[in-house]
Amino acid sequence: MVAKITTGKNIRGALHYNENKLAKGHADLLLTNGFMDNSDTLSLHDKLVQFREFTDKNKRTKTNTVHISLNFSPDDKLDEEKLKKIAMTYMEGIGFGDQPFLVYQHFDASHPHIHILTTNIREDGKRIETHNLGRNQSELTRRSIEEQFRLVKAEDQKQKQAYMLRAVSLEKASYGKSETKAAISNVLTEVMKTYKFTSVAEFNAVLRQFNVTAFRGEPESRMYQKKGLVYSISDGNGNRLGVPIKASSIHSKPTLVRLEQRFERNKEQRKQHKPRAIKTIERILEKPEIKDLERLKTNLSMKGIYAVFRTNDQGRLYGVTFVDNVTRSVFNGSDLSKQFSANALHQRFNIQEDGGTNATEEKQKPDGATTEELAPGHSLAEEMIQGLFEEIPGEHLSENRPHRKKKKKRKRRN
Repeated sequence: MVAKITTGKNIRGALHYNENKLAKGHADLLLTNGFMDNSDTLSLHDKLVQFREFTDKNKRTKTNTVHISLNFSPDDKLDEEKLKKIAMTYMEGIGFGDQPFLVYQHFDASHPHIHILTTNIREDGKRIETHNLGRNQSELTRRSIEEQFRLVKAEDQKQKQAYMLRAVSLEKASYGKSETKAAISNVLTEVMKTYKFTSVAEFNAVLRQFNVTAFRGEPESRMYQKKGLVYSISDGNGNRLGVPIKASSIHSKPTLVRLEQRFERNKEQRKQHKPRAIKTIERILEKPEIKDLERLKTNLSMKGIYAVFRTNDQGRLYGVTFVDNVTRSVFNGSDLSKQFSANALHQRFNIQEDGGTNATEEKQKPDGATTEELAPGHSLAEEMIQGLFEEIPGEHLSENRPHRKKKKKRKRRN
């Protein structure tokens, strides 16, 4: 777990930052502490008034806002209840357990993370000292939480950089074989290590977000019969570009045989993340504005889930894949629930079988081979490139923050 603390002078701005994420569907309000009403009935105004009841008691202290982000590895096993317990434990550990605070779970990055907003002004008007808060109380609490909740340690998390996956530049396809191979290899190494997929199609659904495609060859080809596999850079429509790279020539050896060895293991590992995917998709489908696949796809992307919809030449929806980039788990729609299956969604949205559809498609070729196209919309790569954390303006309290030495005043000679 990596903790980052930012202090500021404008609690309204920090509150608006998180509430805007909430309004756009890029965040959920997990927990409220020290507020009269529960989180479902609190308005933005109610939250601001509660904070100001504290900050107005000490107007001499200008820096009265504390904004914290707790960032976790994609390998951590987390759900909402566990995140709530971690947030409460952390706030108590740094001495803010009795303060009013709000806990938001954000979905705008590939790694799980929460934001906590509070004030350092107590109910009696006294100020909580934040000097060295990140270096002392936060550091001790972070280590204790990592042990208590069995989280990936911050040191390991920084070394792995698992959350920094980036899409391969399409320009690399024209650079030559060596540049293409290196770019593809970086993506494959991380996707194979952290994503839980159970088929080549699911594997491809993940890879397409990073402009990479795995291809077995046509079903009647020798490469297909011999279980060969090549990787190519691809555009947003799944079209392969540049020189294909043999799987066996890549350092991590992402061959078909090795992929198939992971399928059963991944099937077990993704089970713990199934409830989060079902709950998220159900909530979105309950929204009255979700009237077609395009709106479903857009709303899912706000929660970190990317959808691939496959139709045949007649416009019939026959396949659905959901990639949960928060938990890095991949599911076919029917594996989650009958209501998420291709047939159920086809009937729900009354899709006309006329060869056209608003959905992102994987069109079926006459010979039975398929070419998937990743759903357009909000790019995962764009979210990930933002970096490890987002922050609002303020003073960042780093545990390695250098001290400023006071200059000695020179005595004047008479």
